[in-house]
Parts: sequence; structure tokens; C-alpha cells
Amino acid sequence: MDIENKQQDSTERLGSTVEEATEEALKALGTTREKVIITVLDEGAKGFLGIGSRPVKVRVQLKPEPIQAVKDFLREVTLAMGLNVNMETNRKDKHLYVNLTGENMGILIGKRGQTLDALQYVTNLAVGRHGDLQLGVVIDTENYRRRRRDTLESLARTISRKVRDTRQSVKLEPMTRFERHVIHTMLQNDRYVRTQSEGNEPYRHVVVAPK
Repeated sequence: MDIENKQQDSTERLGSTVEEATEEALKALGTTREKVIITVLDEGAKGFLGIGSRPVKVRVQLKPEPIQAVKDFLREVTLAMGLNVNMETNRKDKHLYVNLTGENMGILIGKRGQTLDALQYVTNLAVGRHGDLQLGVVIDTENYRRRRRDTLESLARTISRKVRDTRQSVKLEPMTRFERHVIHTMLQNDRYVRTQSEGNEPYRHVVVAPK
């Protein structure tokens, strides 16, 4: 049974069961179950002797393309933050790299990149709601992540020399997962030191110790 379409990428259908209504909707959209989001709007009722019965009602909506889903989500969030940003995307394998540009990007970065990391985290959660969108999103602005990586790699080299000379462990300040990963990667093949993460978020930190 047909109901007026609310938008081109979705439709609502009635049926005696969820399965029947869903199949009708899939036919109307010309797609398959794996490519849609199914929402049961009304589970219906059998009634008594046919009195008070009503059909099942479902809405079936096409899942958004991965890149468009990311763009739409980021546009909504940044506008809520009072920012008007431009986006450049570059997809490589299973990662989508998004570069944001505009005014007041320092607000987007936050202290030591915490706001940027939080935005990246919630964006991945939002995209992950669509089970078939197996895409890791990496967000950057003003080349912050590259500049931060360079700073951390320099720090790692300095700490390595200090630990090697003093034979004493050094505990670094709390860092994000990205920052800790840079330190670990930088020193993983160092002949004189080893690294390990200790503590709980948001105070988890790296300890550089002599081998």
C-alpha cells in the first residue's frame, strides 16, 4: 500500500507484516536491504474480529554515500559551533582524509588538538552507525596534525637521548591516543630505550625507559 514519498531517497509503506511492508518499499526504491535503513513507524495491531486493526508502517531510506555522510555531519556540527568551513576530501584505501579551512580554525583545534580529536571521534561514530560504511575518518585543519607530529617526533628524539645518557625513565605529560602513537612509533626501533603507555584516559601518558 502506497504512502506519499517524503523525499526521493526514502519511502513509507504499509503492510500486514514488517517484512511485507519492507519488501514493498524496497521495490519502490529499486534497491536491496543492505543499502537501506529500515525504521518501523507503527507495529500495527490485529484488533478483535477485525475491529481496531491497523497495518504495519515502515520507513525505508537509502543509506548515504560515505563521503557525503561525513560532509553532511561535519557541516552540521561546525555550523553549530558558529564556524563556516570549507572541506577538501581525499580517500585512500579505507581512510577518508578531510581538511577543513576557514576563519577561526583555532577554535576547531582546541588545546593541544583536543577539540579536533573529539570532532574526529564523533564523526567516526556517526559514520559507523551505517554498518556498511567501513571508513576511518581523519580530520585536520591548518596542517595541525603534521605540525604536531613533527613536534612530537622531535620530543621523542630528545627524550631518547636523555634516557640513554641518564639511564633514568622519563614520564611524559598526558597525551591523546594519536600523540602516544607518534611517540611509540618514533622510538619502536630505538636500540637504547623502550616505551609503554600507563594510566587511564584522559591522563594516559607515555613512559620512556632504558632497555
